[in-house]
Amino acid sequence: MATRPKNKMPVSERAKQFLPFAAVKGLPEAMAAKEKIVVPKVELSPEQEDYLDEQMHKLERGKIATVVYYNKKGQEYLKVTGMVARMDVTSRVLQIVDTKISFDDIYDVEC
Repeated sequence: MATRPKNKMPVSERAKQFLPFAAVKGLPEAMAAKEKIVVPKVELSPEQEDYLDEQMHKLERGKIATVVYYNKKGQEYLKVTGMVARMDVTSRVLQIVDTKISFDDIYDVEC
């Protein structure tokens, strides 16, 4: 006669043993960082600077805009679309929703 185990594992606990786990903590993040391609910042030509200046003058608080800018920390170009929350000419900062962007890092603006 076969004996039945006395302490049977509940179904909710049995499912946990099949969940994926990270054998090495931080490995996926490290691999993603290694795969990233570092992009140098592009210097704008005088024509591009003139066009960008025109586009910047069209920006108004509350207007929707798309901005391509250089992220120094990530050494990459990012694109953000949203409402212009603030444009501070004195400190040369444009804020799209919660993203603060230095005028010097802006590559393109669409409004």
